[in-house]
Amino acid sequence: MANPVIGLSCYRTHGTMTIYDGELASLPGQYLDSVTRSGATAVLLPPQPLDAPQAREVMSRLDGLLLTGGSDIDPARYSQELSARHEGFDTLRDASEDALLTAALEADLPILGICRGAQMLNVHLGGTLHQHLPDVVGHDRYRKPGHSFTPEPISIEPGSMLQDALGGDVEVNGPVQHHQAIDQLAPGLVISARGGDGVVQAVEWPEKDFCLAVQWHPEEDASDDRLVRALVRQASTHT
Repeated sequence: MANPVIGLSCYRTHGTMTIYDGELASLPGQYLDSVTRSGATAVLLPPQPLDAPQAREVMSRLDGLLLTGGSDIDPARYSQELSARHEGFDTLRDASEDALLTAALEADLPILGICRGAQMLNVHLGGTLHQHLPDVVGHDRYRKPGHSFTPEPISIEPGSMLQDALGGDVEVNGPVQHHQAIDQLAPGLVISARGGDGVVQAVEWPEKDFCLAVQWHPEEDASDDRLVRALVRQASTHT
């Protein structure tokens, strides 16, 4: 049986490569490594204009979708004014991922969101975000100086899709790095994990076979591919 093909959203950002100095479509290699270690083939989905038929065509070639981390989301998408603490957004990426999510959900493809991916899923389905989490929780553990990843104990709901994906664990020490988080939960989603301060750290859609999103960065721990393996296992039933 052929390896399932997982599409990964990615960045368009300024960078240099050989003779090129300009905008690149790129993604940290940790995401690709986790997907390939888990037995799938990774395909990058750069931000680009996509109408509904084009997005459906892209999804028809894939077996699963992984929405990766990245910059903030335009608050206009969840009917809020831009906060002074907002760190910038990419309208093209927002629109591209929104179109891909619509098509993936219509096709009932397995979906895993990571960090921004969790926020994008919530916003796509009608939820909102805290635009600057330290103003809400009174600490900056999720975004330390230097923008490094920080371990954070995360408590998981028993019986959740997330617990099943992790093989029964009810706690995980997730590497976190974010200054935004889910505020109002979108209709249909349920919370499957929180941090010790109550911050939403994972959500899922129980009506779907596999629609799960976490606020932490599992790809940063090369010794633990359980979440990505769960996505790949579900995607293998789609090939």
